[in-house]
Amino acid sequence: MLVRDVVRVQARLKVMYRARGIATPGKSVYSPSGRDQWLKRLPVSSRWATEKLHEEYDRLLDLEQELEQELRAEARKHRISRVLATAPGLGPIRVAQLLPIVVTPHRFRTRSQFWAYCGLGIVMRSSSDWVQARTGGWARAQVQQTRGLNRNHNSTLKGIFKGVATTIVTRLDTDPLYEHYLRLTSAGTKPNLAKLTVARRVAAIVLRMWKDEKEYDPGKLNQQVALVSAAS
Repeated sequence: MLVRDVVRVQARLKVMYRARGIATPGKSVYSPSGRDQWLKRLPVSSRWATEKLHEEYDRLLDLEQELEQELRAEARKHRISRVLATAPGLGPIRVAQLLPIVVTPHRFRTRSQFWAYCGLGIVMRSSSDWVQARTGGWARAQVQQTRGLNRNHNSTLKGIFKGVATTIVTRLDTDPLYEHYLRLTSAGTKPNLAKLTVARRVAAIVLRMWKDEKEYDPGKLNQQVALVSAAS
């Protein structure tokens, strides 16, 4: 919620300037340094409201930092948080968000159940799976196609693992999961679908780490990838 509040105030700040024909490229308009120069470009009648928006933005940032510290401190009370934080892209904040939602990994017997809870389950059914035959009866359609991801899920968890996949793809170029992403895209998989595959794989890894209480081992992941590549 707090992140959305910060983004909303950022948008309102830019609107105040752009509505008066003032371009606001980048993020310099939010910075305290040079703020006076930005305000001087506004008409006098608009400065007071914009100053209050800047003050609201500064207070939200302070509150965001305070809450992050509280989240980290609360997560550190649980021993498993240090294990989960070793997973690629899963930093202390994401771990702190993950813990109170999942609570225990033993709620999920299989990774497919966990994928569905995270909104990463692939739906294979639709309302047109059955067709009427010439005899008047109903038969199952022969074509099986994916229908997207399941919609009944925890949106926070989905955001966590999508963010983890984005972090791996954009920053962790030495991790075997990034190498797996490159293999998928080079084989013709669309980047968004390859990133989804990475997110699903990270979710499965995190579930197994949590159940076994063992830290992330990229060496084992490299062995698994090698076996899959050799089999294909």
